[in-house]
Amino acid sequence: MTDPSTATAPESTLMFREAAEAGAAVSRMLAANTAALTALGERLRATPPAVVVTCARGSSDHAATYGKYLIETMTGVPVASAAPSVASIYAAAPARGSIGMLCIAISQSGRSPDLLATVATYKAAGAHVVALVNDETSPLAETADTLIALKAGPEKSVAATKSYIAALAALSAIVAHWSGDDALTDAVSTLPTRLEQAWGLEWTGMAAMLHDARNLFVIGRGLGYGIAQEAALKLKETCALHAEAFSAAEVRHGPMAIVNDGFPVIAFATSDTAGDGVRDAAAEFAARGARVALADAGANGGGDAPALAAHPAIEPILMIQSFYRMANALSLARGLNPDAPQHLSKVTRTL
Repeated sequence: MTDPSTATAPESTLMFREAAEAGAAVSRMLAANTAALTALGERLRATPPAVVVTCARGSSDHAATYGKYLIETMTGVPVASAAPSVASIYAAAPARGSIGMLCIAISQSGRSPDLLATVATYKAAGAHVVALVNDETSPLAETADTLIALKAGPEKSVAATKSYIAALAALSAIVAHWSGDDALTDAVSTLPTRLEQAWGLEWTGMAAMLHDARNLFVIGRGLGYGIAQEAALKLKETCALHAEAFSAAEVRHGPMAIVNDGFPVIAFATSDTAGDGVRDAAAEFAARGARVALADAGANGGGDAPALAAHPAIEPILMIQSFYRMANALSLARGLNPDAPQHLSKVTRTL
């Protein structure tokens, strides 16, 4: 246990201060990209793409997972994830004439060589490239046909927080403009305020459960699966915890066999039917003796990990904001520095 007399205050870290800015960052992003989002929505409605390909790594790829579920459920267009090594290692390219393809590239820095190589191949094949990027001077921003600037501002902590949330918000805004869905449009407009509310929620019960943990599962489903992936990554990065993310459906296909008495599980449940699957899996884990921390938007603020009820598309964004506050505090409680994880740097230039 960390000696309370020498413990670093959670609010003193870069991770805390940057994550706390997420609501303001989303407000800036939405205001700055009104024209670009409107034009892109009109383009996509007039000429819907046959397929969407996402290109990203790390936290940005987890945002792409969220985008996949949102695009497919709201527009019906299939979404696939590009493997950057296909271009950077194997020097292979998609078939030319892919005019009916939309490529969405997501990056904080916009400078990773393999991501740039992949985007270049899709653009050469005829795809319309949309870049969600924080660094507007980056090569990715210059390559894009449509630039959605994330406007998260400087992010010095190695652990990406506000830029990840800005990417989730940008994806939800793209789909709102594309689909013309009024309920989603209204929900996206409330994000800055709701993120402030989510940041104020305390997940102390989850932090206590994980203080001495070594391994755990993080589960979600549908729109919530991407944040389960992100939470697992952040627990590895900032808390030196071996966390694995699973869909609440896939976790029953083998991984459940290692869950025994006392095994920790974090579950993210949206208020829709996908959340029902998460709640069922969480209950099954608890019946096996697992220690389960359930963030349940359906409970609207109840439980040890209170989550806000909203439109199901933005509930995951609100939950990951609350999670970041918990992860920062947990890292410090475990005697670690969330701003400077061992062996990691801010920009990863994968070849």
